[in-house]
Amino acid sequence: MPISPNHTFCSSISHNNQLTQAFAVPRRNAMALILSSYLFSELGFDNLALAQQSVGFREYIDQFDGYSFKYPKSWIQVRGAGADIFFRDPFVLDENLSVELSSPSSSRYKSVEDLGPPQEAGKKVLKQYLTEFMSTRIGVRRESNILSTSSRVADDGKLYYQVEVNIKSYANNNELAVMPLERVVRLEWDRRYLSVLGVENNQLYELRLQTPENVFVEEENDLREVMDSFRVNKIAV
Repeated sequence: MPISPNHTFCSSISHNNQLTQAFAVPRRNAMALILSSYLFSELGFDNLALAQQSVGFREYIDQFDGYSFKYPKSWIQVRGAGADIFFRDPFVLDENLSVELSSPSSSRYKSVEDLGPPQEAGKKVLKQYLTEFMSTRIGVRRESNILSTSSRVADDGKLYYQVEVNIKSYANNNELAVMPLERVVRLEWDRRYLSVLGVENNQLYELRLQTPENVFVEEENDLREVMDSFRVNKIAV
């Protein structure tokens, strides 16, 4: 799977007049809405409806490595996370996105079809996730399944694969217990992973989105907009 290079040159462009779709107001703006409700009540505007605040999107363009995507403008960039680029929701810490790409010196991809059909690519994506999440803790186990795989031709005329998987992590509440009854299995986390794969410049690019399953239910449309925005671009020589 893609390995990130060491240096990235990028520019972040805000489309303030275009991208105004609301992004998960119930979680991110809950405190603001509560405070607003209180203020309106105190001022006697009990019947005034509160409109959902629109968070919108920004566009991230990496001209050096050749890719771009939209991301929620409330998300923050985290440096040193191991990926080529990494953004995280500051309120839902388990929700993030990253981009990884194969080494330009060791990869010679011509098309995303080099991975096989979408179903085969999905197996490789899931295997990579499970490898990354391997744990040496006693009593930890992972359950995983591929939810969907698909392909699409974007408006740039290039073929992209999309893969969605679910991974659950279980652990014992008492790893060192001797008796089985003392080891109660509990769910640690339940996450949705969404990947978009594309090929350009002889490299494989992967946009990754991670979100808790219960958050995905609320934010599916917005997360899919991020997925659909991913483009791989020819690097100017």
